[in-house]
Amino acid sequence: MTVTSATIPTIKFLQQPTSEAWIKQALANLDTLLLDHSHCERKAAGVAMNLMFRYPSSTKLVRSLTAIAQEELEHFELVNQWLERRGIAMAPLSAPPYGAGLTAQVRRQEPHRMLDSLLVSGLIEARSHERLGLLAQRCPDSELAQFYRGLMASEARHYGIYWTLSTTYFDRETVSQRLAELAQVESELLATLYPEPRIHS
Repeated sequence: MTVTSATIPTIKFLQQPTSEAWIKQALANLDTLLLDHSHCERKAAGVAMNLMFRYPSSTKLVRSLTAIAQEELEHFELVNQWLERRGIAMAPLSAPPYGAGLTAQVRRQEPHRMLDSLLVSGLIEARSHERLGLLAQRCPDSELAQFYRGLMASEARHYGIYWTLSTTYFDRETVSQRLAELAQVESELLATLYPEPRIHS
């Protein structure tokens, strides 16, 4: 059965669902996607740690992001085990414009910087949740599909935590308005498919 964009589940935070073109590209290049996934887990841990170091007096943020950083590193190790299992050597990959494009939207002055950093992280986690779910549904390797399915709940929890932190330190109306602006940019960055397979492309 062909899955169209209309049947792809909608994820909170995201304005547009992932395209069928991305799914086809991903499934045709699973080894490269796994390598990129490894890089993504490492970067996600680094982002959580950087926020902890930037806002050490924000107790709830530090506690919540400590847990996220630990879990992202655990996922990094699990993905690396899959790389080893499939004989994929660790290597650098060119970065699609997604991450840099979202980072460019983060305002540099506080408290805007804190809000934007939390929301951008939440958007990335939400997109990861959606795409891992799509891979779990469509991956022809049943064991790999099960692996993706096992990570989905964590990604959903992570973007929920970033949302909760945003509404802890900022009023909900401000958060919702800024989220809508950033989500629009996020969708625009994915409007053109990156020519190489990536988790966020």
